[in-house]
Amino acid sequence: MRAALGPVLLSVLVAALSGCGPHEPFHVVQIQLGRSLNADGTIAAPSFTFGPHDTIFLSVTTAGKGTATVSVRWTYAGHVIDEPKKQIHYTYKDSAATDFRLESAMGFPPGEYTAEVFLDGQSAGIRKFRVA
Repeated sequence: MRAALGPVLLSVLVAALSGCGPHEPFHVVQIQLGRSLNADGTIAAPSFTFGPHDTIFLSVTTAGKGTATVSVRWTYAGHVIDEPKKQIHYTYKDSAATDFRLESAMGFPPGEYTAEVFLDGQSAGIRKFRVA
């Protein structure tokens, strides 16, 4: 009886330790634009068209565990108009949102804009939007 327990205990130990492998690396799950945020930093109602005096919110949902830098390069007519960065740190594997905003007291000129999101300096996606 005692000899039979060895392989059973070994298989239980291997199964338990297999879930303790390397952590899932940070990655971008979703990028959204809108006029307002929910309490958790996600976009309340996605939009791709804004007025000249709107605040433009961008939410980046990431998943994984560890530390990373999320940045957004806002451009208009081929020119960078802002490039904010945020350091994020998660000690859990669930997803979480990091929000950014673009504002102009004088109003935005009408036209096409882009917001390119970077995770640790690597492009993670582009969202195009319009100010009308």
